[in-house]
Amino acid sequence: VATHHRMVASIPDNLDFIQAASLPEAFLTAYDALFNHCDLTMGEAVIIHSAGSGVGTAAIQLAHHIGATTFGTMGSTDKLGKAMELGLDVGINYREQDFADVIRERTNGRGVDVILDMVGAPYWERNLNSLATKGRMVIVGTQGGSTLEANLDHLSTKRLRIHGTGLRIRPIEEKITVTQQLIKHVLPLLADSRIRP
Repeated sequence: VATHHRMVASIPDNLDFIQAASLPEAFLTAYDALFNHCDLTMGEAVIIHSAGSGVGTAAIQLAHHIGATTFGTMGSTDKLGKAMELGLDVGINYREQDFADVIRERTNGRGVDVILDMVGAPYWERNLNSLATKGRMVIVGTQGGSTLEANLDHLSTKRLRIHGTGLRIRPIEEKITVTQQLIKHVLPLLADSRIRP
């Protein structure tokens, strides 16, 4: 493989090659979405859709590590249990519960500060309803669909920020920046097993 030297990271001693190979896609995407696009900080609340996915499990751990309250949606009780072990505070089985109702109830109507969405169109309205004033949402996938008819009133009344992102389409300079952030902020957490692939 040939790549730019600033896009290469050393594998922490406690990880094997298979574990290390799982890191870039999941942890680069989660880190970039939560911190570069949404400025997630300690004490805020975040909902992570598809929380049982690679990106979802990485996002749970990164958000939990900085002291954010983590909500997550997935369609399996087994996956919810495993996500709780990674730091998920509130698990929502979307087959049994409406996540917007759970968010409203658990935040006393305030909503969450950040949403990491991999579902897309089917969640749009409930996502906007679930965001607190000045909330931020980043869309990193559209597994459920990408086309919708939308009421944009929430964007202005709540002063929301909505971002879309993807890593593969970016110029090399931006990929290098995110890789260097992973090396500085995420690899030390992996090296001492505070988070794991």
